[in-house]
Amino acid sequence: MKIALIGTRWFGAQMLSRLRGRGDEVVVIATNGHDQLAIAAEEAGVPLDVMDNPRRLGGTHLPHEVDVIVAAHSHAFITADAVAKAGKAAIGYHPSLLPRHRGIAAVEWTIKCGDPIAGGSVYHLSDSLDGGMIAAQDWCFVYPDDDAGSLWRRALAPMGLRLLTEVVEQIDRYGFAEAREQDPKAVTHAPAMGEHA
Repeated sequence: MKIALIGTRWFGAQMLSRLRGRGDEVVVIATNGHDQLAIAAEEAGVPLDVMDNPRRLGGTHLPHEVDVIVAAHSHAFITADAVAKAGKAAIGYHPSLLPRHRGIAAVEWTIKCGDPIAGGSVYHLSDSLDGGMIAAQDWCFVYPDDDAGSLWRRALAPMGLRLLTEVVEQIDRYGFAEAREQDPKAVTHAPAMGEHA
């Protein structure tokens, strides 16, 4: 499949490796400047557009239509005209059990709220921030000595790579991914830690 990978850092670079390992034709939009994802794309000879922390990413940033958009650690909001360029699906990973902790600081709020269980969600990109239909979820325990960094590295990042890969494989096999509504009664928000909830 032709996939636009929009993301950053180690997580984005790992997702690029997985997609290339599947044989997908990947174009990369690195949204955190010249970071690990951008370097990995350059080294692999993958088409690359480097952006410096855009707040929004629109259809003009995708040079061609693709089968799937995969958002892997992207903090840029991907607009409807960009999503429309994906013929089969536009998905992203969020490190929480959506609809809990929608927002930029989900892992930090998981710790701050004392959640005993955390999780990750692959969701369909929509007009609502982290509000799209759920394609896949999994959970993990939060250990008493976890902080946001250890929880991300130990459980949520590996879970996200696995879930994104599984959903991409489902789309490749069946032409679509599962889509179930988020429970509106369970919504909580996870703004940057300096902001008020």
